[in-house]
Amino acid sequence: MGFIWTIIIGFLAGALAKFLMPGRDPGGFIITILLGILGAVVATWLGQAVGWYRAGEGAGFIGAVVGAVIVLAIYRAIAGRRA
Repeated sequence: MGFIWTIIIGFLAGALAKFLMPGRDPGGFIITILLGILGAVVATWLGQAVGWYRAGEGAGFIGAVVGAVIVLAIYRAIAGRRA
């Protein structure tokens, strides 16, 4: 259940990251949501590695949003250079 909860939080975090970082995205809404899910997974993994979360706990919503914004910013920097 923890991984499914992480995906749901990542979906919401990706939508919020899109709202917080307006402008044209190279990939569109779907890619932004997938990057939000990736950000939530990374935030969960990093939080467990640092000791903020225990095994089986997902990242909190704020951590997932921060992870999604960071992943989205990196994606924009890499994809923006190609275009």
